[in-house]
This record gives sequence, C-alpha cells and structure tokens, in this order.
Amino acid sequence: MMMIAAASPSTQAILAKYPAAQRDDLIPILQEVQETEGFLSREAVVQVAGHLKLPASKVYGVATFYNQFRFQPLGRYHVQVCRGTACHVKGSGAILDALKQALDVDVNQTTRDGLFSLEVVACIGACGLAPVINVNGEFHARLTPDSVEEIIESYKSKAEVQNG
Repeated sequence: MMMIAAASPSTQAILAKYPAAQRDDLIPILQEVQETEGFLSREAVVQVAGHLKLPASKVYGVATFYNQFRFQPLGRYHVQVCRGTACHVKGSGAILDALKQALDVDVNQTTRDGLFSLEVVACIGACGLAPVINVNGEFHARLTPDSVEEIIESYKSKAEVQNG
C-alpha cells in the first residue's frame, strides 16, 4: 500500500476551499499553495493530485510547464537577474554566470545554507540602468561580473550581523 504524505495544515485549508475541484482548478490551487507555502513541496503536489483525482505526475507536469512555480523554498536573499533586451545587450549573461559561480547554484536553485536563491526574469523594467539585478526588492545597476562578488559578500555580511 502506497503511503501519501500528509499535507501541511495550510495546504489542507486551501484544498478545503475547493470541495468539488475539477482539473480546471489545478493552476489556481497550485498558485495558492505556492503563495502560502513559498513553493510547491512534493507532499503538496501529491495532496493536490489526490484531491483532484489526478496522477501526481500529471500535476507535476503542469507545474513544471509554467515558470511561475518553484519546487524549493526561496533563499533569504532572492536574486533576480534581468535578461531583457537591454540587459542582455549590456552583458547580463556574464552577470548571471558570475552569480552562478559566486553562489555555486544554477538558475531556480537555492544555496545549501538557504541564504540565496537565483532566478532569471524576462525584464525588471530598469533598462536605462542595465545590466540589473534585484535582491529582495533592492536594485543593483550597471553591474560588472566583478561587482557581483562584492554584492554577494555584502549580503553575506548582512546575514552574519543579523544572525549575531
């Protein structure tokens, strides 16, 4: 007999709002679970699948199709790299590479210590300041690969001070 992991109380509360849920409710349910939990856990995917009477693989397949869904919690510092046209032309590819190296993660991953997560976004809307990254709502503009290291170190130092 296959054991299904229990959903968190918040996932159960969300599913309770959809007592007669159909396949059409899948994306809104996943969006609400992610908004509440911060990401889609394996347990939540299984629970949503059971509620909708769908295979978990189908729910996972839908969730992986859309960039809006993530399967790991965000880091304390969520780094968004703009890859819009202006940023691309001004070297955001090199910025992204420098971030991946400095953090030792790939896009849509979180560092092992949970401090940083890395995401690529289509456009931040700060084209005149390209290339740009956003860290928890704080913008860093006209970046170079060398400046990335300094920015990451500043957030690491900030975390150490906050942790005491």
